[in-house]
Amino acid sequence: MSNTTKVTSSNAGFSAFSMFTFISFGVAAAMMAGGIYFLEASFAAKGFYAMSALMLVHTTISLSKTLRDREEQAKLHNRIDEARAERLLMETRDGDLL
Repeated sequence: MSNTTKVTSSNAGFSAFSMFTFISFGVAAAMMAGGIYFLEASFAAKGFYAMSALMLVHTTISLSKTLRDREEQAKLHNRIDEARAERLLMETRDGDLL
């Protein structure tokens, strides 16, 4: 009997999630466009709703990017602080500061 271990890639999960996200976005955009198209309102009102929907999508993407960038910046800052503390501890342990 051979004992084989199945290795799963983290990219496979990310790929499936990415595909789900893109498909969900496409379905939501199509439903919004269809709702605006079949809306019983004037052309100006339909245009207002379409511009509002586009602006909502744009600001959602911008907000997500801003929050992600802020989180990445905090991670980098924490890594720099940890490296400084580690260096100070190494120097203290070696007796350089005493």
